Amino acid sequence: MYNILDSKEVETLKEKEPQRFQYLAEGGNYLNIKGLELAPIEEIDISKIQDLAKIVRGLAFAAIDGVKSGHPGGSSSKVEQLLTLLFSGVLAFDPLEPKHPGRDRIVWSAGHCTPLHHSILALIHECLEKRGNKIDKDLLGYSTPMCLARFRHCDGPSGHVESRYALADVSTGSSGHGFSMALGLAILQKSNGLDGKVFVIAGDAETEEGMSYEARNSIISMGASNIIVSLDYNHFGIDGPIEEIISSPYINHWFSMGWNVIEVDGHNPLELAYAYKKAREGFGNSRATVVICHTIKGKDYGKTAGTADSHGAPAPHGEYVEIMKKLGFEIPGVENEVAKDIEVVISKLDDEMVSYVAQRLETAKDNLQDEKKLVKKLEKALAGRPLADYKSIKRPDVLPPELIFKEGESVPIRKATEAFFKWLMGQTAFFYIGSGDLAKSILTSAAENVYGLINKDNPLGRGFRFGIAEQNMAGLSTALTQDTLPGGWQAMSVFSTYGVFTSIMSNPVRMALINNAVNLKSKGFFIMMAAHDGAETGEDGPTHHGLFWMALFDAYPGIKVYKPLDANETIEMLFYALQKGEPIALSVMRPGTPVFKRVEQTNMGFAVPPAREAVNGAYVFKPFREDGTSTSLSTSKKKIVLAICGGQVMTNVLAILPDLEQKLDVKIVAVTSPELYEELMQKDPAKAKSILSDEERQYVVTLHNGWSGFMNRFIMPVDYPKRTIEIDKFLKSGPPAEVYQLAKFDSESLKEKILKAL
Repeated sequence: MYNILDSKEVETLKEKEPQRFQYLAEGGNYLNIKGLELAPIEEIDISKIQDLAKIVRGLAFAAIDGVKSGHPGGSSSKVEQLLTLLFSGVLAFDPLEPKHPGRDRIVWSAGHCTPLHHSILALIHECLEKRGNKIDKDLLGYSTPMCLARFRHCDGPSGHVESRYALADVSTGSSGHGFSMALGLAILQKSNGLDGKVFVIAGDAETEEGMSYEARNSIISMGASNIIVSLDYNHFGIDGPIEEIISSPYINHWFSMGWNVIEVDGHNPLELAYAYKKAREGFGNSRATVVICHTIKGKDYGKTAGTADSHGAPAPHGEYVEIMKKLGFEIPGVENEVAKDIEVVISKLDDEMVSYVAQRLETAKDNLQDEKKLVKKLEKALAGRPLADYKSIKRPDVLPPELIFKEGESVPIRKATEAFFKWLMGQTAFFYIGSGDLAKSILTSAAENVYGLINKDNPLGRGFRFGIAEQNMAGLSTALTQDTLPGGWQAMSVFSTYGVFTSIMSNPVRMALINNAVNLKSKGFFIMMAAHDGAETGEDGPTHHGLFWMALFDAYPGIKVYKPLDANETIEMLFYALQKGEPIALSVMRPGTPVFKRVEQTNMGFAVPPAREAVNGAYVFKPFREDGTSTSLSTSKKKIVLAICGGQVMTNVLAILPDLEQKLDVKIVAVTSPELYEELMQKDPAKAKSILSDEERQYVVTLHNGWSGFMNRFIMPVDYPKRTIEIDKFLKSGPPAEVYQLAKFDSESLKEKILKAL
């Protein structure tokens, strides 16, 4: 018997059973070749790569000096990594067809390193042009050396990486996001029976980002062994040493998560070549590999080399001139005339270097897999599945019975999405879905289970087990929609969490929308489900009430918020989203919502239009009683237009409609997407005005069980906020009926508010 609170007994136990005080780290495979004597590799001409590295640094430094902006630190420390990756024979890439479907993908998680990215492209352009190749820089997204003089100008190369360029397959810039995007691209390859690799260019400070943890974890659990990370381990972020933030051994953050780890000198082309070749070959354990490259931040960048100050601080012009001269470039150094400096740098590119670059790029081109063979490989892997993507799926003239919900019944909207996505999984081989540890609540499991969850044992699955990792979920799910498979197919995705938590996903969604905007050729379609919207998640309290989430996504360009009133509207709006191919944020309710009786005369004395009208963003749910021809003030009731968003809100208003109509002539406009209605006003103003005319706007009162600004498109500016009825404060825990009463959104409270708003 031991008393381990007694220090003497602890020492005795250590001597007797030392294994109780030892822990052997478990992970992937580990290999350290830093400083190892290695046999030469014929294709790796170290001398030429070192000379080319000086040219690339010279181009990058000149570009930065020209605009007095940019990121010299990380760009300079990664130069040998990029050159070796290009020249080692590891990468599949054709510089004359940079978006070939058989290429390896590259993700610049360190998306700020555009001085390096564009300088590499300028080098490629110059070498191939000198070899007689005709290159359309605009078509191919290349940067010529002279383009670098306009770096970070609106008419020049971008300040952060954009996917329209060669050697970049997603648009990046937010730290840590690249790992999730790479996972999306890697899963797209593996889950379609393909073996393309995804190379990630990353910085060490990104490991601090919580989103990168989520991605590094999922990369292993989902079996994305086709990811290779080239990690620039220079020890510095912007503010200082990363050790101020990451106090545990850095390698633990990769190895303990199950990654294969290779350590090298990041400025040694031979070590890098060996590492990349081994990473591509793998260790036989079906795990992703990180190559940890020990480097000097801001290498050769003067006084700030080896410090955090080199990260994003351009050197003063005088120091820049000295830096360039130490690299061997006798530049004129006239401030604001950087084009002349670039000419000097390029003049150092001799015929032997040009021939070497061209020959190594030819090898990279030879690594490309033929698209027709890739299509056959994909078809074999997905045998029995419909090889059609979302763009070919149309709404059937007669809906399948599982997508029709009985009028008059109370059906949660999440039941409609459950049925629709399960049906959709049977229509296309290129549909992916998952939830943030909420599949049983949001009801995504039915679709996920059609082909099963993606993992190392089921690589051809279509469901995701994300865990509590909303950022990674959004980054992964959006990225896989923004690539094109051999054969021209594009995937779509659905990812979901509670509406109140969608703000956590907002930045990855924003990055995806930027990618859609800057690269229309890779525009992706995805659905972000904002589940348990409104105050209906009552018992959970304000932490789970989805009241204000749509403010972010209503503001973002390139995505629209859909908020159908009932299950049948949900089905129609989902078909419409497929047809448009524009990303949406879909509001999904947890409790049962009445499926409205339509077309036929209801007991309210008016006909509700078909559910398909929801795709206009708004429709006349109930017209005015009076036709407007009466001129007698004594006989005409005062008009009011209730613009209502939310199925439960509509239900509560209908309960008091008879009382309202004793005093008012009430028109009800059902609002399903203010943004879609705004689009209708532009495309078909006559149709839009038939729903709500300019003259009628003076009568509008908006009702929304959440953020009032969502409905601003329906009111006149002078009427805000006196004619808006919304929930504008955090509520309390309680059953939904109690919470609605607390929010004064129950029927009687709404009646009082409506009458007061006039």
